[in-house]
Amino acid sequence: MSIGDATVMISDMRDQAITHWSLAAVTRANPGTRPAIFYPDGDPGETLEFAENEAQMIDAIEKLRRAVERTRPRPGRLRWMGTAASFAAVMAAAFLWLPGAMTSHAVSVVPSVKRAEIGNALLTRIERMAGPACTNDAGQRAVQLLRARLGSGPIHILPGAVTTSLHLPGGLILIDRALVEDYEEPDVVAGFILAEKTLAATSDPLHDLLSSVGTLASFQLLTTGSLKSETLDRYAEQLLTQPRAIPEDGALLAAFAEREVRSTPYAYARDVTGETVLALIEADPMGGREPVMLLTDADWLRLQSICGG
Repeated sequence: MSIGDATVMISDMRDQAITHWSLAAVTRANPGTRPAIFYPDGDPGETLEFAENEAQMIDAIEKLRRAVERTRPRPGRLRWMGTAASFAAVMAAAFLWLPGAMTSHAVSVVPSVKRAEIGNALLTRIERMAGPACTNDAGQRAVQLLRARLGSGPIHILPGAVTTSLHLPGGLILIDRALVEDYEEPDVVAGFILAEKTLAATSDPLHDLLSSVGTLASFQLLTTGSLKSETLDRYAEQLLTQPRAIPEDGALLAAFAEREVRSTPYAYARDVTGETVLALIEADPMGGREPVMLLTDADWLRLQSICGG
């Protein structure tokens, strides 16, 4: 018998080859005991026996078998590793994709009535901090006229804390009383209303809310149809304290042009120097044109007095 690189050759007494066994196919019939009996895998009827005094040959064959065994693929291990890798990939995808997908789905299925309900719930909380919305009857009629002129959702004028303006789910727009009391023409407040409309059209306010308060809120809205009071409280406070977003100039100018409103008064209300709002001044869609009346003088005075000022 002789051992090659890949085979075991079994010879007779005259060194005539009787058979060749592949080293990868050599199997031991009685591991750990001697005499050692080997056979080619798949043919246990053909055996080769080594007595105890042939320990060197037995050890050589066993060493080769162990080396071959180490090179064999491990289907179970590979399957486990593949399963683990697949599971990790799924979990990573879920972690990265699920929050955004759940928020987007919630935004897409929430009806307008529920959006208005959420907006009004936020308004109630903001009123606790800013004071109740002004409800002077004559002023409210002027608000409705301005709303119709601008194609806006409900407009609420608050006595303080809003600073300029806000928009809420359901199309609600909140205006600080200073925008009607501190300026001589309604173009300024109209500009801020159009700015909030533009922001709401650019980024859905319900999506902003859900993205801000976390995935759990989206899940709760989908499953129960409502948001926790604590969630709304936290977001209302955030709205009053976070920096105000500013619409992109092109989209804002398009909104002014659509409603035939001058952008220059609004621009100077944002920056009295005009330096940071130069595009809104130079590209005023009503520049050189006869302005279209927003409110009569009488209605503008009524609007300015809506909070008793």
